[in-house]
Amino acid sequence: MQEPLLGAEGRDYDTFPEKPPPSPGERTRVGVLQNKRVFLATFAAVLGNFSFGYALVYTSPVIPALEHSSDPNLNLTKTQASWFGSVFTLGAAAGGLSAMVLNDLLGRKLSIMFSAVPSAAGYALMAGAHGLWMLLLGRMLTGFAGGLTAACIPVYVSEIAPPSVRGALGATPQLMAVFGSLSLYALGLLLPWRWLAVAGEGPVLVMVLLLSCMPNSPRFLLSKGRDAEALQALAWLRGPDADTRWEFEQIQDTVRRQSSHLSWAEARDPHMYRPIVIALLMRFLQQLTGITPILVYLQSIFDSTAVLLPPKVDAAIVGAVRLLSVLIAALTMDLAGRKALLFVSAAGMFAANLTLGLYVHFGPKSLAPNSSMGLGREALAGTEQPLAAPTSYLTLVPLLATMLFIMGYAVGWGPITWLLMSEILPLRARGVASGLCVLVSWLTAFALTKSFLLVTNAFGLQAPFFFFAAVCLVNLAFTGCCVPETKGRSLEQIESFFRTGRRSFLH
Repeated sequence: MQEPLLGAEGRDYDTFPEKPPPSPGERTRVGVLQNKRVFLATFAAVLGNFSFGYALVYTSPVIPALEHSSDPNLNLTKTQASWFGSVFTLGAAAGGLSAMVLNDLLGRKLSIMFSAVPSAAGYALMAGAHGLWMLLLGRMLTGFAGGLTAACIPVYVSEIAPPSVRGALGATPQLMAVFGSLSLYALGLLLPWRWLAVAGEGPVLVMVLLLSCMPNSPRFLLSKGRDAEALQALAWLRGPDADTRWEFEQIQDTVRRQSSHLSWAEARDPHMYRPIVIALLMRFLQQLTGITPILVYLQSIFDSTAVLLPPKVDAAIVGAVRLLSVLIAALTMDLAGRKALLFVSAAGMFAANLTLGLYVHFGPKSLAPNSSMGLGREALAGTEQPLAAPTSYLTLVPLLATMLFIMGYAVGWGPITWLLMSEILPLRARGVASGLCVLVSWLTAFALTKSFLLVTNAFGLQAPFFFFAAVCLVNLAFTGCCVPETKGRSLEQIESFFRTGRRSFLH
């Protein structure tokens, strides 16, 4: 894994000087920043991430409500609740698998628009559910839409954004997903569970309307031989005053060299498979930090620990902290660099998971455990843990540690893994490889989410948190050894780096 990052230095590898000379593209940067169209196109696309984030945490307030439902057809057992929480990730894995085909067949924009069909159908099924099968099918359909958008939107955004703001714009998919989750937590304080599903339809419809007016990715259009349309799209994105000829010729040259389909023989070439392996491992390790089960069962986790505030309020606070953290990441990603934020992120998540595990194992237990999920109930039954007074400040530890975990995830391993995936994947394999990354990511998320309750009931709530903490240490080592710094580099420069392996590119 380290070999492409440790290539020899010398004249043959001196591809990118530390401060490259001004180019026509650099000279138009001010005009690019003044042009608002690329931001509008990004906003239209990332509305799909808003819906994804909303659907992901839909179960957090809904599972406790359904477990106390008076309707016997909707009253969930512990096993049914675990399926309702985890089946979303199976749908997301299927969506990522579909993106491997749709990303290059329909294009990035049309694939994002196509995701509105299963998303709208899924919300409608859950809003009108009269049985468990409707809940599960609706959950799976919204998961399919989320997996499809998760693979397509980062690629679309990275391909339309200029290098100077690609880091900030690359953080917007995660930012909107977090905003969607926060909206769900906030609405969960006000609306019954059926109306939460109805409210999810709105962003999907707005996304389709806005995207229908946006151009497709110039790189995708060039790969399909639609040069005139690609030039028109690039000119629209950069504005009427920008000189797009230099950037267009650079993209055109890259696409021309990579116009043929990727063969298995070429896939074994190090400059092809190394960035793909790095992206896959990043997606795998991101999920192993525990982000998905923690978000899916957030309110239930608070129900099962001694906390000072009501679990619904705790969940909403964590959602707000997550949104603020992603905003910070978006503003600092092009200043601090990707690797620095990944280090800070992994260290923060390690401290948070370790603290949560120690608190659950040694700290006080709840005076009135909520029966909604029974997380760790068996593990606590025979212990000598002290009871927590309702006003004890020690009971703020779960909330503060969860806030630290969410902050750590949101400033690094949340948005940067998606951004790096879209940056380092070679153009010829970008559509297929991004779908494969999402597939691996959500299969891992399903395994963790489905097993979370089983592990908790068998070994206690502290067990998964100790495991997540150990994974964060692995993430620190992986970042130092294998992740390249891509700040301020064009997509073409990043591809050339993996061909040359020039060490100084990383510094």
